[in-house]
Amino acid sequence: MATETPGADHAAQAVSACVDSYGSAIGMPQLCGEWIGNQVFWLIITLVVIYFILARIALPRIASVLAERQGTISNDIAAAEALKRKAEEAEKAYDKALADARTEAQVIAQKTRDDIKADLAKAIEKADAEIAAKSAESEQAIAEIRASALENVQVVAKDTAAAIVQALGHTPDQARIDAAVDARMKG
Repeated sequence: MATETPGADHAAQAVSACVDSYGSAIGMPQLCGEWIGNQVFWLIITLVVIYFILARIALPRIASVLAERQGTISNDIAAAEALKRKAEEAEKAYDKALADARTEAQVIAQKTRDDIKADLAKAIEKADAEIAAKSAESEQAIAEIRASALENVQVVAKDTAAAIVQALGHTPDQARIDAAVDARMKG
């Protein structure tokens, strides 16, 4: 029979359900039932360390970033609302100024129309007065010309009548010629 060495017994004792005779794992070590207690222990330690890292370092940083972001969003919304109110107020002021400007323009236009009508009425009145004055002057000048023409016609008629009477071989009687011409001129 073979002789057994003391190292061989030790190797046989080391062999378990999860490790072969050479110390290598058989299958997946995570599924080995002999190591479950050890794995659970290290799992709990790892989870506690991760929890403390997250709770003490990562989560406060994330919370502060979220709070800062929420504050920024709130401030931006408040600023946008303030700007919106200012824009609405500016629009109202613009509309009021536009309405006032239109009203003022209408008042100015009406005043200008009234001024033009008044100036036109004055100009028409002045022109009518000038026309009436010129008409009176013209009528007077026409009356003077007519009177002068009548006098000239009487003189010419008397001279012509005297010349005709003399051409007929008679002696002209100036008093009779004057009376005949005057009677004929009157109507």
